[in-house]
Amino acid sequence: MEHRVVLVTGGSSGIGKSIGIYLKSKGFKVYGTTRRLDSHPNFTDFELLELDVRNPESIGFAIARLMEREGRLDVLINNAGIGITGPIEETPHSEILKAFDTNFNGPIHMSKAVLPHMRRQEKGLIINITSIAGYMGLPYRGFYSASKGALELVTEALRMEVKGFGVNITNLAPGDFATNIASGRYHAPILSDSPYKEPYGNTLKMMNEHVDSGKDPMLVAQMVFKIINTKNPKVHYKVGEFMQKFSLFLKKILPDKVYEKLLMNHYKL
Repeated sequence: MEHRVVLVTGGSSGIGKSIGIYLKSKGFKVYGTTRRLDSHPNFTDFELLELDVRNPESIGFAIARLMEREGRLDVLINNAGIGITGPIEETPHSEILKAFDTNFNGPIHMSKAVLPHMRRQEKGLIINITSIAGYMGLPYRGFYSASKGALELVTEALRMEVKGFGVNITNLAPGDFATNIASGRYHAPILSDSPYKEPYGNTLKMMNEHVDSGKDPMLVAQMVFKIINTKNPKVHYKVGEFMQKFSLFLKKILPDKVYEKLLMNHYKL
């Protein structure tokens, strides 16, 4: 039996690296992506391709190379993403565009690049790694929530458009996991004269603590493996702490203002 071929964007670190290592251990032929190959000269866990999800030309070149070598692609995992924090009022618009370019436009560029191949194969799976934060507008993380929430919605539409071609698409929303996302995240500066100085500073500290104490990203990898081996994947999956997943249930059943109050109490606002 031939190995199934998997491509994981943002595969050089964090959740993407864990997914790649786990799937390789299960017999998959794994390719990861990174924006700069020369930044990872000693990476040996699986093969990396140089690819920038913000650049369709870069994507086209990498996908062509992969198809030349393997002849097919069974699973695309759109994992590459960046964090962004800050008061809505004070976050530079250029940084907002960068976040959406990676977190929203990137998976769309990737999906457009691989769908012709998956249609030809009459099978394929795309897993978009979103976030539990994408289900709610979180204070000082509004643009991150918005970019991931937008991806959740466009995935709902896209999966209906391509289902007739034998292609499945689903969302997987992780909670907080112990990765290096905080170090690569854009933080709007805490301005000494800002009216948001104290609440934003406290919230930022809390966010970083959640990541530092997060669960093992291998749990996300195990969920990815489960989805790959599911004949008809669901529209949405979540993985993370019980209370983070439970918060989504509360959002469904509680009045908006009650849920808002819970969030404000949690963040001490």
